[in-house]
Amino acid sequence: MSGINFSFALKRGDFRLDAEAVLPGLGVTALFGASGSGKTSLLRCIAGLEQACWGRLEVNGECWQDSDKGLFVPPHQRAIGYVFQEAVLFPHLQVRGNLEYGWRRTPSRERKGQLDHVCDILGIADLLERYPHQLSGGEKQRVALGRALLNSPRLLLMDEPMAALDRPRKAEIMPYLERLHAEADIPVLYVTHDMEELARIADHLALVENGRVLKQGPLVEMLVSLDLPIALDEDAGAVIATQVTGHDDEYHLTSLHFCGGNILVGRINRAVGESLNIRIHARDVSLVLQPPGESSILNVVEVVVTEIVEQGPGRIMVRLDASGVPLLARITLKSQAKLGLKVGMQIYAQIKSVALNI
Repeated sequence: MSGINFSFALKRGDFRLDAEAVLPGLGVTALFGASGSGKTSLLRCIAGLEQACWGRLEVNGECWQDSDKGLFVPPHQRAIGYVFQEAVLFPHLQVRGNLEYGWRRTPSRERKGQLDHVCDILGIADLLERYPHQLSGGEKQRVALGRALLNSPRLLLMDEPMAALDRPRKAEIMPYLERLHAEADIPVLYVTHDMEELARIADHLALVENGRVLKQGPLVEMLVSLDLPIALDEDAGAVIATQVTGHDDEYHLTSLHFCGGNILVGRINRAVGESLNIRIHARDVSLVLQPPGESSILNVVEVVVTEIVEQGPGRIMVRLDASGVPLLARITLKSQAKLGLKVGMQIYAQIKSVALNI
C-alpha cells in the first residue's frame, strides 16, 4: 500500500498522543499545529525514537512497527533522514566529511543521492572545506539537510528546521527548500507552525491538535476550508499556484499567471516560466460588484461567491472561486449587507500588489 499509514498511542505525563492517518507517499506533507499539539512527538514515533509508543506504521508498503505482532524496526534500520530544529553536525569534520558520513554507511546498491547533485540543490559546494564553526546558521541547516539526503532515506523527517533561524537566515534557506520540494522523489514530513513556510513548500497538510490528526488533505483546499480553525485565523489566506510570465523593470513589478487570471506583485528574482506558490491573505482581498475604474489596486479577478461564514461580531469570511482556484476575503458584516452578497453571485476581487510578499 502506497503512503505513510500510522496509528500511534503514547502517554507522556499529562500529554497523550492518539494519532492515526494515511498520508501521501510522495511530496511534502506539513504537520501543522500550535506548540505542544504533538507534532514532534508524532515525528519521533515515526522515526522509532519513542519505544514506549504503541501502534502500527507502514511506509509505502513496508511495515516498520506493528505492536500487536511484536514488530519494531529500530531507528537505524528505518532508512529515515532526520533534520532537527538546530543543525547537529560533527564539529571535528569538515562539511565534506559530514556529508559523506551517511553516504559511506549506506550500502552502494542502496545509494540514491550523489554528493555533487546534493551540493548543487542546496548550494553548498563552496562550503565543503569549512568546519561547522565557520558556517552561519542557515549554512549549517543546509549541510544537515544534505547529510540526511545522502543517507539515501526512504522518508525524510524535518522538525521545524528553520525555527532557530532569524528572518534573514530563513530567507537564505527557503529557495533551497523550494528546490528540494521540486526535485525530491521521496515523501517528506515537515513540522512547522509558520504559515509562510507552509505555503511555500507543502503539497499536503495535516492539522495536529491535542495529540490527534484533526484533518488532512491537499494544502490549497485545507487552507480555505471554512469548517477548520486555520481558515478562520487572523492570518488566514489562500495559496495559489502561479507561473512567472514577465517583469516590468520600469515599475519594479513581476507578472504572474494562474487559472483565474493574471496578477502583479513586487519585482521578484524569478525566471520567466518558473512556477511559484504565492499566499494571498484574506485581509488583503476586497470585493466589488462591478469592475472598478481607475484605482491604485492593480489586481482585479472575476470570482463567484461559494460560501459565507460569520467569523465573530461584525466580521464575515467569504470563500470565492476564481475559475476553479479558491480565494478568501475577510469583510465586515456591514459590507456584506451593502453589497448584498449571496452564495452564487458573480463579483470581483481586488488584491493589493504591495501585500503580496514572495
